[in-house]
Amino acid sequence: MTGKRVISASRRTDLVAYYPDWLASCLRERRAAFFHHGRRSEISLDLNPEVVHTLVLWSKNFEPLLENRHGLRELLADYPQVYFHFTITGLGGTFLERLAPPPEEALEQIPWLLEVAARPERISIRFDPVVFWREAGRLKTNLDFFPVLAREISRRGIKTVRFSFTQWYRKAVARARKTGLDFYEPGPEEKREAVKKLVGVAADYGLELWSCSQAEIARLPGIKASACIDGALLTRLHPAGEPASTVKDRTQRKDCLCTESIDIGSYTQGCPAACVYCYANPRLKTS
Repeated sequence: MTGKRVISASRRTDLVAYYPDWLASCLRERRAAFFHHGRRSEISLDLNPEVVHTLVLWSKNFEPLLENRHGLRELLADYPQVYFHFTITGLGGTFLERLAPPPEEALEQIPWLLEVAARPERISIRFDPVVFWREAGRLKTNLDFFPVLAREISRRGIKTVRFSFTQWYRKAVARARKTGLDFYEPGPEEKREAVKKLVGVAADYGLELWSCSQAEIARLPGIKASACIDGALLTRLHPAGEPASTVKDRTQRKDCLCTESIDIGSYTQGCPAACVYCYANPRLKTS
């Protein structure tokens, strides 16, 4: 990677929600020490604002940042640009996402997050994942929440929504069984019908829909293939117009179109949320 770095914090765990003290310490000391996936030795990375193009923060709960816990909000002001991925699925507070804030509380964070971002284009909402399950003999899904989400974010000037359908990896299947979740995997035609509903709602509110790492979904009408970290976009949004890398990030999945960044999170920082469907490495909690 050449030029200034894009720093991701983090795809591997929710640093803002559960490790704001660690993240603030890294920004204060201008250095992050962490264990990269698959490596036994610790990596030390320079986080001086002069070498950072953009900080990309991923979370289901930005409350610690907005409340300036550990001075986190103040520390972000030293960096030229911060971009936010805010996951709101409508499932917060349910058995699927026990520790995520309920959707109404998550939506209340958006006006305050806009103050930090300075531009609504620097906030992407992640309606991710779309989940189907059976409960008391009935098929349920969080798709019904999308119109509420679309209405609220559109009136705040946010236009970008990224989504994917749940991918039931082995560890997620084991977790679902332990928690008693009777998950349902929709077939291709059911997914196409679900996408039509999403596209219709998005059109009503002037939103763009981006499919994350699911190429077959991205080919459907009204959907774009997502680069969740998009060097070209970050360049356009940068206050000084400085260029970010537009080279594909080879450390990500084949279908992932993200451009180069360095993720400072670690799977050793286990995510306490343990969302039932999570593909990563959360702590398994059933109560």
